[in-house]
Amino acid sequence: MRALAIAATGMNAQQTNLEVISNNIANINTTGFKKSRAEFSDLLYQSEKAVGIANRANQSAVPEGANIGLGVQTAAVRTLDKQGELTQTSNELDVAIVGRGYIQVQSPDGNSTFYTRAGALNKDSDGNLVTTEGYKIIPNITIPTDATEVKISESGEVSVLQGSSSTYTTLGQLETSAFVNPVGLKAIGNNLFQETASSGTPINGVPGDAGYGYLKQGYLESSNVDSVAEITSLISAQRAYEMNSKVITTADEMAQIVSKNLK
Repeated sequence: MRALAIAATGMNAQQTNLEVISNNIANINTTGFKKSRAEFSDLLYQSEKAVGIANRANQSAVPEGANIGLGVQTAAVRTLDKQGELTQTSNELDVAIVGRGYIQVQSPDGNSTFYTRAGALNKDSDGNLVTTEGYKIIPNITIPTDATEVKISESGEVSVLQGSSSTYTTLGQLETSAFVNPVGLKAIGNNLFQETASSGTPINGVPGDAGYGYLKQGYLESSNVDSVAEITSLISAQRAYEMNSKVITTADEMAQIVSKNLK
């Protein structure tokens, strides 16, 4: 019976849906995390009676026909690039991007550039600004050992007070990168994304310029996962899985009845 195979595709789809929801919930406290949503499309249709074709000669074409769908498939897992809420940390090296853009970071081998929305910055042993995983910020900015205060403006300008001086010294300029299709970026873990053919090439600019978000020092962007919405989606996925399971049970029982009657 086709119903068995059709319902099986439905169960597989809901399993994928559950995995996506589970990942969203698991990352509810991950800085800069963007939630995902599973999207589905129907499979091919098997035609029992072709639409628009006459059943017999010299008759008008049938108005509807009979097409039986063969199930569902996963079309995409879409990233929802919505701004997360800002959380105040009071850490002078933390920066949140408010609006569009990503901070550029350098891969450990120095041959690749990655992108992140997680602005929890630190200093390495040489004073270079790095992410929590140790990836250097691009362009590289080094904090002097005698710096007593670090100031990061909304436009990304980094300046410090050194020693007993009351005058700020500018160290460098943070840049952000924008993409034509940011949801096309490839997530590679550690809050990092990688450029793809789908995302387009990065367009680098200064925070606060037209088309770019600005930076907010002492804050971090929280995950954009809504716990209530995810629990609701979880219940919906469970109900859909149960319904497809019921279809398989019913189809199996019907097949057994037919088999007994044919004996």
